[in-house]
Amino acid sequence: MVFRASGCFLQDSRPRTPNCTTRSNESASPLFRFPSDTERCKQWVDNCHCKDLEDKTPDQLNRHYRLCVNHFEPSMICKASPYRTKLKDNATPTIFDLTSHPNNPQCRQRKRIKELSKAEAGQMKERKKDSADQSKTNINYAEGQDDPETNDTTQLTSKEKEHREYLKSLFEVIVVLGKQNIPLNRHTKEVQESKCLTPSNFKALLEYRMNAGGDDALRKRFEMSAMNAECCTFTQQMQMMEVCESCIREELLREVREVRFFSLVTDDVVEISGESHLPMFLRFLDQANCLREDFVGFLPFEGEDETLMERLLTEVTKKWGLNMDYCRGQAHFSSGVHSSKIKAIATKLTEMYPTAVYTPRSTCALNASLASGVALTGVQIVMSTFKKIESFFNEASSLQLELENAISIFYQGNEEKANDLKEACRTNWTVRHDAFEVAVDVLESLLLCMDSVHDNEDLRWSDQVTNDALEISEALADFEFVATLVVLKNTLSFTRAFGKNLQGPTMDVYFAANSLTAVLHSLNEVSDNIDVYHEFWFEEAVNLAAALEIPVKVPRLYLRKHHAESGTEIQPESYFKEHLTAPVVSHVINELNDLFSENHLNALRCLTLVPAVMGQLKFNTSEENNVEMYRNDLPNADTLPTELHCWRVKWKHRGKVTLPSTVHETLQLAEVKFFPNVLAFLRVLCNLPVLSLDVDGDASRKRFQMYLENTPDKHRSKSLAFLNIHYNARHDLDIMVDSYIKLYPENESHAQVCQPVD
Repeated sequence: MVFRASGCFLQDSRPRTPNCTTRSNESASPLFRFPSDTERCKQWVDNCHCKDLEDKTPDQLNRHYRLCVNHFEPSMICKASPYRTKLKDNATPTIFDLTSHPNNPQCRQRKRIKELSKAEAGQMKERKKDSADQSKTNINYAEGQDDPETNDTTQLTSKEKEHREYLKSLFEVIVVLGKQNIPLNRHTKEVQESKCLTPSNFKALLEYRMNAGGDDALRKRFEMSAMNAECCTFTQQMQMMEVCESCIREELLREVREVRFFSLVTDDVVEISGESHLPMFLRFLDQANCLREDFVGFLPFEGEDETLMERLLTEVTKKWGLNMDYCRGQAHFSSGVHSSKIKAIATKLTEMYPTAVYTPRSTCALNASLASGVALTGVQIVMSTFKKIESFFNEASSLQLELENAISIFYQGNEEKANDLKEACRTNWTVRHDAFEVAVDVLESLLLCMDSVHDNEDLRWSDQVTNDALEISEALADFEFVATLVVLKNTLSFTRAFGKNLQGPTMDVYFAANSLTAVLHSLNEVSDNIDVYHEFWFEEAVNLAAALEIPVKVPRLYLRKHHAESGTEIQPESYFKEHLTAPVVSHVINELNDLFSENHLNALRCLTLVPAVMGQLKFNTSEENNVEMYRNDLPNADTLPTELHCWRVKWKHRGKVTLPSTVHETLQLAEVKFFPNVLAFLRVLCNLPVLSLDVDGDASRKRFQMYLENTPDKHRSKSLAFLNIHYNARHDLDIMVDSYIKLYPENESHAQVCQPVD
């Protein structure tokens, strides 16, 4: 049976192989994509004897059509893993019933099987013989015997089999440690040389397995070893961790390759073992129409822009096997010195792949992202102080109570304002859309709280807490911090509502896209009249500093560098206009223009395909002019105008039915399959990183954040982090062993024995 890529069965009026009884709801019947190779694809079509397929291009067939497993000889099929069935590279469908089909009149006009030559008849006999042999193999496999297509252990010696079982035990221990975020060894290399230390976590767990009596292969291996033998060196442990990571990642990447379209998302650079790494995520809509954003690994972040770009593309295309032509979006979050490199990568990706639309991240407030990307010392001090404040108050609830008491002191005559601030401070206010407004309002109370904790008159706080309070207090009590905070608050007030709508319901996202012009108009007016706006903002900063008894002055580091050169006294107001206000306003305008390109805005305008948005606009919508960029992603773009008209008419005359309000809800509709262009476009549109994820779609990102928060820098590991973040991922120990032996034959031959350590 021929199926569409969406998995829905095409009725008799659509492409269908003769007399096939398989239906799309038979989950036990694997489906195989038509090959993209022109010659092989033509051979498949010829064998199908389905006239409706003959006018399709190989690309269309590869994208949108499948053949079920019943049309292939058993000898053409192999199992790549217990979870996946695949075809051999040279597989061709040969099993078709071309007799007349009473329920399908079209079959009467199809070609009959041609007369076979002697050579072809001989080949047919050989295939039947192979089929019989394969059937016997399948019976043996079902009874628990080894399948030669997936496991050649039947041809191994007893020692080689024992060695494989030993490796499987090692891999199982590593997977357990990784998923539980337990380092294989917490000791440094220097400390390990001390004989008084306890064994590593890895060795301790191996000994426990042997002592528990449940791992004969492991026990036998160690009994054969010399007293000073080291059966798995540190290097081998690292290699095995990389293999574990690679095998589990491959299961994820296979899902992405099957759905084709994805977006590339990166997080802020992190430190692992003293080196900078870029966390990478893939956003995609899986086969169940669930939108996900999964962590896929760390990219070393050392070198110049061109080097980083080449490394990223090599990782994505060559190592992960993804086609960047199918990348439909990109989003990045960066701060500090890394911002310029990330921006260069984003710009280059957009130039090379125009459909990889550059957007904000749905998991991060727009204002926080805009501020983090400003490469000014004052702005980076504010953002890093925000992180310290968040971490500080997460230490203990008593610290939160101390802040609320300070708020009550400063807002004695305004109880409503005090309650609002207390409520805001009970949330992660430092990452909210209105973070800078809250910070300005609570600054006096925050400084009083930090000073009180640092004084520690009643000895309530530990030395670590008081030292942290002092560090935050010193940052708050600096005029550069106050001035920067005020400028960020006023500049980003123009984008606050806009950014909040972007993370809201689909209808709000659509209207936000149409309000960008007004936002940019306001910011450009500020830029054109920067002297006037800066005067008001600087006065606000001076008044706030006076209330906090903070002297107004130019930053000390700047004075040291430039005071002697200028020969004149530098005025704070002119300094902060030139080095703070003007650059911040300019950065925000440029960043908004980059993040919301015409391609991005056109894509967001197509959210009118969501019935609730369409209804809000009284069904007076026109998406045809906005989908040009995605025309090649549609199964039949020529019929798009007619299909869109039918889509609008359907919902306009829906009766008393609640309209779906999100892309996800629309994709769950049974009738959407009858609108193939709409279905295809909605699936592509989901990949835009600016759109909010499903309820469980960001589970991988949450585990990633938990890993960073709970794991000190010196104990972080790329491979262990991946295993921990993908705690629930399936894994196949046999595949891991095969991959390890193939990648490192010089270390692990099939019957390697332990060697004594010198």
